[in-house]
Amino acid sequence: MRRLSVIPVLFVALAVLAVAVWWWPGGGDPDGSERRSGGDARPVAVVTAEAERRELVERRRFTGSLEGGDRIEITPRVTGHVREVAVALGDRVEPGDLLLRLDAEEFEQELERAEAELAVAESGLAEARAGEAAARRELARTRDLREQGIASSSELEAAETERELAVTAVALAESRLRQNRSAVRSAAIQLEYTRIHADRNDDGEPGATRYVAERQVDRGALVGTGDTLLTLVRLTPMRAVLSVTEGDYARLQRGMPVEVTTPAWPGERFDGEISRIAPEFRPGSRQARVEVELPNDDERLRPGMFAELSVELDRHAERLAIPRDAVMHREAGAVIFVVEDVGEDGDDGPVARRHTVTTGVRDGDLIELREPELEPGTRVVVLGQHLLSDGTPLRIRDDATGSGQ
Repeated sequence: MRRLSVIPVLFVALAVLAVAVWWWPGGGDPDGSERRSGGDARPVAVVTAEAERRELVERRRFTGSLEGGDRIEITPRVTGHVREVAVALGDRVEPGDLLLRLDAEEFEQELERAEAELAVAESGLAEARAGEAAARRELARTRDLREQGIASSSELEAAETERELAVTAVALAESRLRQNRSAVRSAAIQLEYTRIHADRNDDGEPGATRYVAERQVDRGALVGTGDTLLTLVRLTPMRAVLSVTEGDYARLQRGMPVEVTTPAWPGERFDGEISRIAPEFRPGSRQARVEVELPNDDERLRPGMFAELSVELDRHAERLAIPRDAVMHREAGAVIFVVEDVGEDGDDGPVARRHTVTTGVRDGDLIELREPELEPGTRVVVLGQHLLSDGTPLRIRDDATGSGQ
């Protein structure tokens, strides 16, 4: 019984739907090509805007992500146990700040041993030089005796040999001294490597402030060369990274202005410019990397944020523009409805005239109208046009107050 009671309701619903379709404006004309039936049609309330000549900025929109000015992974140069981690996640790091310290006992002992060997080498050199000086004096004395006929030629040859051996001993001692000095320097460097600091600039320029983005180690851990202990990022300047296809690649150039927005700061725009364009396309995606530099002096932008980028491609002066909302897309193409006053002095009231259009540059909520050629000030329908067909009487509403005329 319930199933039989539903059938009349369905028939009533279908009848109402058929009537609605029949009376819907343009219902028998999907493209709105047929006019409404004579003067019996009731005016349709619409909102209009005026066509105007103005400068249009051609933009291309992309999506991408933000990266820090640089990203540094801190790795030790020596193996050892971590004795101290001086920073935590998110800490601000200035150039020269201590980041972490390794156990230095073994390296201190190595330095002491190298310094002791250096002292021995210095003593050995002093001894060799003293021996060389004695050999030189003995050679001079033997030569005098030989000239006097007192010393034999074999004694002179022996003195000369001793002098040469003494000179060789000095050279050997000097080489050992240089070797030991090098060992001391090496041990001192190894000891210095147990204390890891933020990089300083060697060119005299102020170093960059960075932040601890990741901390991968704790006190007591055994670490080796190549292990990543900390990751530091620089926030000033930032980079917005996007990927572009071949069609967009040819139109982009270094120095082009870019507006960047991010969901983290809704309603705010950050100005930057294209700083780098990759010279190649990735084989898999057929896209090229483009980088946009952002000053980020207030450090509100952070690496990893999602970014929407608007690149200014060109500026076009004196173009006829209408609101983008005025353009409708139907089967026959893009169309607009223009307000036309009919009758003498417009006594019969305004009606809608349908025009197929050709559009051009888009600039925000505006779009260039290339065809047809309208006069500036011509009114086009921006709200309510889905109820219109060619010749529909109009009642113009003020969008701000809702009043009509």
